[in-house]
Amino acid sequence: MDVVDLSDFVQLFGRPKRRGMTSPTATLESETKPRDVSSSSSSITLPLPACAPTASNDLEKMATNKSAELGSTQPMGQAVTALDWTGPDDPDNPENWPAGKKAFHIAYIGLQCFVVYAKHHVLSPPLTSHRTFGSSVYTPAIASIVETFDVSPTAATLPLTVYVLGLALGPAISAPISETHGRRIVYLTLFPIALLFTLGAGLAKSFATLMVCRFLAGTIGSGGLAVGAGTNSDLFPPLTRAPVASVFLLAPFAGPALGPVAGSYLVQFKSWRWTQYITLMIGLVAVILGFFQKETYKKIILAQRAKRLNLPPPPNPMASMTAAQKAKFVLTVTIARPVIMLLTEPIVAFLAIYTAFNFGVLFCFFAAFPIVFESRYPEVQAYHFTQGESGLVFLGIGVGILLAAIIFIISDKTYYQPRARKEIESNGKDPRSLLLAPENRVLPAVIGSVLLPIGLFWFAWTAKSSVHWIVPVLASIFFGAGNLLVFFTAVMYQLDSYGPMMGASAMAANGILRYVFGAVFPLFSRQMYLAMGAGWATSLLGFVTVALMPVPWILFKYGAKIRSKSKYAMFSREYD
Repeated sequence: MDVVDLSDFVQLFGRPKRRGMTSPTATLESETKPRDVSSSSSSITLPLPACAPTASNDLEKMATNKSAELGSTQPMGQAVTALDWTGPDDPDNPENWPAGKKAFHIAYIGLQCFVVYAKHHVLSPPLTSHRTFGSSVYTPAIASIVETFDVSPTAATLPLTVYVLGLALGPAISAPISETHGRRIVYLTLFPIALLFTLGAGLAKSFATLMVCRFLAGTIGSGGLAVGAGTNSDLFPPLTRAPVASVFLLAPFAGPALGPVAGSYLVQFKSWRWTQYITLMIGLVAVILGFFQKETYKKIILAQRAKRLNLPPPPNPMASMTAAQKAKFVLTVTIARPVIMLLTEPIVAFLAIYTAFNFGVLFCFFAAFPIVFESRYPEVQAYHFTQGESGLVFLGIGVGILLAAIIFIISDKTYYQPRARKEIESNGKDPRSLLLAPENRVLPAVIGSVLLPIGLFWFAWTAKSSVHWIVPVLASIFFGAGNLLVFFTAVMYQLDSYGPMMGASAMAANGILRYVFGAVFPLFSRQMYLAMGAGWATSLLGFVTVALMPVPWILFKYGAKIRSKSKYAMFSREYD
């Protein structure tokens, strides 16, 4: 789940109240009516929490006020209209779809995210990488690109860098499309266009063409990543969303594990161009499956219902905005506000730094593995794997990612859900609109903060010829699990802390810094490992993760107090 569409989370929470709580298990109830947790009105797609003053207040107030005038007041069981669901059991509400149908939609988004990210790593294992199939499949091909285009190894990593920058910029395109036309059109249009640029990268006759195609493939292809979290929110209520989110986020993180495996063998037996072709082939499967997708965005479903039944259409606040106002709103929410929050909100800043650095370390691992396990660099290599065999060691990270998802789900079932049930039973809270205090989300990150340095120091001082190769590979399991556990927590903690609108901006800020780190780390990681050796280079990264280790512990202990001083958090007072 990377940069999020600003409307993605608004629907399920409505307009939250600002108030303090009495304990870390206290609850936040939305002002939305229990019968409809998607939104308080079908037209409230751009609400602004009362405690969040921003440069775009006027635009958001315009949208909210207009929605309030036309808000949904139909009682449960009333005849079908285009203003709201008919009740909690409305069959058009995606939350009421059969489990199999929901699973198909989530699996499809996961496949699309997997392709986009693996496209980055399949092209580069010998030197570096990022995090999904489209991004990681590039990693093994860097050495071949050096020979094909007669460029330096550092220059050969630039297609990797521009791809990541494209992923950062993409949501500025996909967010307004999703808001105006729905989720489905983003999946069906932007992703196929990105695949065409992937084909262009594979056919590139010049290095400049490769750079341009990679940048556009990342920019346009990131649409699915940006609105995927919104689809997840459309399908599942807040209390049951976290386990599904872990599965959804697992797919893009699986790219770094599988992309280099495929890329290494493709480069060894074919050519670097096949790293793009294999991505295209898998992507075509996703394109075909996309035609079986249904729209999940409430506003669009209600508009389609109105057209089908010849009813008055639901109100659309953005329809009254001028083009300049729409552009200002999009730029504010996707760029300006995230940057402001990154610079002024301690929670956003520290979680962004923590997750971004972990992603940077992942890039360095993609540089370290080929150096350590292949015989390409005799001054630091410890083993004598072929290029294809060196790609297989990335599966250790894949096992760690799978382990993280399991830990996160177990934590939700054994720690978060019991506290939620207690609140429901003792205080009569509505489970469809209940949220616990954000500190109840921190446990997975506490575990991850311990696993990260263990994995790094373990790898640093066992990656040597006198130690069996499986030992450093096992270390990567700990790193992969710790990395994803911290990211899971960052997503859920910020959404619970800042609410739908500000939470989306907080995650956008997180994504900006992660992509910056992802774009920069490949440019120096190879040189660092060759100069310092695997032991000290990895230890240096380990020392930084030790320094960042207190972040989740501080949030658990002092998170409420920090939020009490925030302009954007949903709570004006700290928890008692």
